Amino acid sequence: MNDAIQKHLDYKKYVVDSKLRYFKPHASKIEKTFAEEISSSLIGNSKFITPKFFYDKKGSDLFEKICTLSEYYPTRTEIDILKNLSIELSSYLDETFRLVELGSGASVKTRLILDIFTSLQDTTEYFPIDISEILTESSEQLLKDYDGLHITGIIDTYEGGLEFLKNYDDKKNLIIFLGSSFGNFSPNAGREFLKKINSTMKSGDLFLIGLDLIKDKQILESAYNDSLGVTAQFNLNVLSRINDELDADFNLDNFLHYSIYNKEDQRIEMYLKSLVRQSIIISKSNLLLNLEKNELIHTEYSHKYSLDQIRELLKSVGFKINHVWIDDKKYFSLTLVSKI
Repeated sequence: MNDAIQKHLDYKKYVVDSKLRYFKPHASKIEKTFAEEISSSLIGNSKFITPKFFYDKKGSDLFEKICTLSEYYPTRTEIDILKNLSIELSSYLDETFRLVELGSGASVKTRLILDIFTSLQDTTEYFPIDISEILTESSEQLLKDYDGLHITGIIDTYEGGLEFLKNYDDKKNLIIFLGSSFGNFSPNAGREFLKKINSTMKSGDLFLIGLDLIKDKQILESAYNDSLGVTAQFNLNVLSRINDELDADFNLDNFLHYSIYNKEDQRIEMYLKSLVRQSIIISKSNLLLNLEKNELIHTEYSHKYSLDQIRELLKSVGFKINHVWIDDKKYFSLTLVSKI
């Protein structure tokens, strides 16, 4: 283990076999962070829950179901783009690259990138970074399907994983951030996150980011309020997680999933609406939460972009744009950049 890894004293190393290992913050660190963040975010008039807390095991499973819904266009559209970019993306890569993924989830789209890597390399290194335990399950399945694959997983936030990766070694990385997760950030936070990625990258590294494009309001709202109610289950599940992990007493029947498209700010806004006046105890956050009838708890933004906005944003934080891929309907984009 090199010096860079040894400095991560908050992480525990798990070795499954010669091809799979992962690092995870100690449980006390995770619980403390969750409890502290929930305590601070639910105080005041503008209450919110950070969307990264959606992704416990059940939340991750529900999101995978969302990705298969007819109304939820981002996943299938991005998959179509990925299926068609292999030759062009291959021209930017060689046998010296490692694949790093932010938010690997079930690794469905990851396979399309791994197929490119394995066509260029006898041995491929993959570093998935995900806050959910689903990382270990998906990694084990990938190893069954890719003989030359070696995986080092990091079960942590994106920021924690990027800090872990920084100065890890001299190998070139292709960092991928697929889906439309970047849209969850506020404009200022998103810009800072891109700066974080840029600062993590070495000369020669590449970054591939998926971004959802502006489109008809009805298409957008249907994608985040599906007819089967899976998105509603996903949204409400964060309250179940708080109940289970922070010893709270949320009654899910007292809340409604609520989402709208804010055209002026170019974003889907997702909330949990309190259906009654109520009080909730969150023991491990030492919090008594009082909610009025119809009061909203914000859980997610999903910002949408024009192609010009994407180019301007990426250039403003120090990236050079190498290639932009979009689908025929212009619903979604994938942009490949390098560090200037």
